[in-house]
Amino acid sequence: MFTYELDFKVRDYECDLQGIVNNSVYQNYLEHTRHEYLLENNVSFDLLHQQGVDAVVARIEMAYKTPLKSGDEFVCKLYVNKEGIKYVFHQTIFRKSDNKICLKAKVDTVVLIDGKLAASHPQLEALMNV
Repeated sequence: MFTYELDFKVRDYECDLQGIVNNSVYQNYLEHTRHEYLLENNVSFDLLHQQGVDAVVARIEMAYKTPLKSGDEFVCKLYVNKEGIKYVFHQTIFRKSDNKICLKAKVDTVVLIDGKLAASHPQLEALMNV
């Protein structure tokens, strides 16, 4: 089901006073994974932007399951599908030590071409076949 995964390790400064990863940090993990996935599939945000094409997040749903703590190693996995004009990234973070799910997310993205909503883009459509 998952088509890509990226390994991470929690850094001390990502944790809050409770000693767990701050809720907002998970969005960084998710975004970094999406960007690395795109780069591995020869899709560059920078080059697309220079062509007037911008893929932007329209909505994020996140369900926190098990907290990560400083030093925890984890993997962020994803797969992407198309729903209408949206490219939907389904992402799950697993703690490596026990394979527990830490977070499940659904990230809806859309494409703007020269600032206008577009139904698709060839480079992004190619991801549907990965």
